[in-house]
Amino acid sequence: MIKKIHRSILLVSVIVLLAAAGLIMGAMYPYFQNVEADELKSQTNLAAQGVERNGKAYLKHFDNAKVRITWINKDGKVLYDNKADAATMGNHKNRAEVKEAMRTGYGESRRYSKTLTEQLFYSAKRLPDNTVVRLSTSRHSAFSLMIGVIPAICFVILAAIILSLILASRLAKRIAAPLNDLDLDHPLDNEDEYEEIAPLLERIYRQQIELGHQRDVLDEKQTQIDTILEHAQEGMVLLTQDGRIVSINHEASEILQTGQNCTGHDILAYGREAALQGLLARAIQGETLEEKLALGEEVYQVNASPILEQENVVGIVILFFNITEREKNEQMRREFTANVSHELKTPLHAISGYAELLMNKLVKPDDVPEFSSKIYTETQRMVRLVEDIIRLSHLDEGVPDLTAENVDMFEISKQTVQELSAEADAAKVKLDVTGETTKVCGYPSLLHEIVRNLVENAIKYNHEDGDVHVTVESKDSRCILKVADHGIGISHENLNRIFERFYRVDKSHSRASGGTGLGLSIVKHAVQIHRGTIRVDSKVGEGTTVTVSLPLAKREVKVLK
Repeated sequence: MIKKIHRSILLVSVIVLLAAAGLIMGAMYPYFQNVEADELKSQTNLAAQGVERNGKAYLKHFDNAKVRITWINKDGKVLYDNKADAATMGNHKNRAEVKEAMRTGYGESRRYSKTLTEQLFYSAKRLPDNTVVRLSTSRHSAFSLMIGVIPAICFVILAAIILSLILASRLAKRIAAPLNDLDLDHPLDNEDEYEEIAPLLERIYRQQIELGHQRDVLDEKQTQIDTILEHAQEGMVLLTQDGRIVSINHEASEILQTGQNCTGHDILAYGREAALQGLLARAIQGETLEEKLALGEEVYQVNASPILEQENVVGIVILFFNITEREKNEQMRREFTANVSHELKTPLHAISGYAELLMNKLVKPDDVPEFSSKIYTETQRMVRLVEDIIRLSHLDEGVPDLTAENVDMFEISKQTVQELSAEADAAKVKLDVTGETTKVCGYPSLLHEIVRNLVENAIKYNHEDGDVHVTVESKDSRCILKVADHGIGISHENLNRIFERFYRVDKSHSRASGGTGLGLSIVKHAVQIHRGTIRVDSKVGEGTTVTVSLPLAKREVKVLK
């Protein structure tokens, strides 16, 4: 802006000076011509008086080199000329100034002289003896006049340019200073500086309001997107077409162990698995892929989708879905199916064998009751196994058909001990229950199942003349149920697996006692449904203590989901 002001002021100054010079020259040129004519006329009168008095002697002593003087007789013959040989000059009788002087006593004219090859101004005066004295001088052209004043004009122009530069600099700074100091954050506060820019400032103000609104909307959306991405369970990575990281959320950063400040780096510097590298290479070629990859100890379903623009890959989006739990569940289901098949096959083969012997009458009549008893025992074992499988499947579905209520765990424990007293007596195991009234909000049938399974296990895996102690108490807003025995105990390596389905610490002992291997799995599921925890402490040969912690019931009964 300042440069434009400088150029504009300088250009205007030069144009004004040149225009002024032209106008001045146009006005001065006629003036100088008139001055020259008057001066020449005066000189002509003086020369006429000198010739009248002294004749040719005056002409010979005429010393004005700039003026040409010619003496002509009444017939037009040149008697004398100070610039040329009079004898060689033609008759001047028909010259305009001479004719006018002969007629009126004075004459003048302007014309181009072929003799002197220049524009001349002529002035002639008739003498008393009818001779004519004529003076002529070169007429100054406008160009010659301008040449004469060029130094002065150049000086004026130079002075004007310097003055213009100084004034332009100061003026430009004075004009630009308020503009440079405009408070664009509050544009309406600047309207007093220049009224001419008030519409612009008002428009800036309106645009600032609109931009502020749009910025708030964008910030809100960006915050929402960032929050969603950061709290998403799936990992997401956005890559350039050459595999460099543009954006990565926390989950993906944890999966690939990229750390902070990984933006702009090649993802292959972090994900070195051959399967992942192959997937990226194919995605860069424009393929949409979905593969299952094992990264570390976790299993992920990796989706790679290229971003296309006019059929060219401009980026890649990679999503990581953690399917470790799903894979474990799938493996568990496969193992469960295999275990169920195995568990059912054993009693079925026994029943089939005993029945075949009876059918073919290969059993002595005295042994028939024993074979029938074995068939019955195996059948009951199958019934218990099927019931436990159905119960476990029911727990997996979240017991939607049961209603929660306030239940006294001490009362349930006493009932369970009473129900299992006959079984304890048969195993020569002493049962006792101690504690206080402690209510929890839960499903009575499941809570009874928890106590029954734990007490049954304590009886089955005990020694003769052993004992089982059941304790119920409240502590820190929790109901604490403990079932302790002094039985055979569990080794440390088996403690972490006792809740697995069909897992038995002592398989021979379990089968002999009729166990299905699903009891503790049912207990674990039932405890989890009640938002509780279960802990097992055991030493081989010293016994086992199982501790179940459940939240105490509140005043209002609420359905657990």
